[in-house]
Amino acid sequence: MQAREKALLAVDYALDKKGINLKLIDVKEFSSLTDYLLLVSGRSDRQVQAIAENIKTEFKNQHATLPLAIEGMDQGRWALLDYGDLMVHVFQPQIREFYDLEGLWSEAPEVELAQIENR
Repeated sequence: MQAREKALLAVDYALDKKGINLKLIDVKEFSSLTDYLLLVSGRSDRQVQAIAENIKTEFKNQHATLPLAIEGMDQGRWALLDYGDLMVHVFQPQIREFYDLEGLWSEAPEVELAQIENR
């Protein structure tokens, strides 16, 4: 599976659990670690956990793909799923604002998601 396809699937899986303020950033020209960053917000600890868990479960069940690493799932304020060419960050809004990954990667292009989010 190509990195972009994987990233767009993760967007769908995040939306399945009502993830909000999704941003998919193409960092392949700026990073040797990954090709795409998916940033998603959840309104509560449980929603952050549910979004991350759904992405992990769908990739495992539908595509036999497991993350290389998982961080932060226990507390639910922030979760990271590292799939190598895709890194998914699920945040509560105040934590997302604090880390400001959008600002850190502001020079990288954002992938248009309007047609996906309005499904």
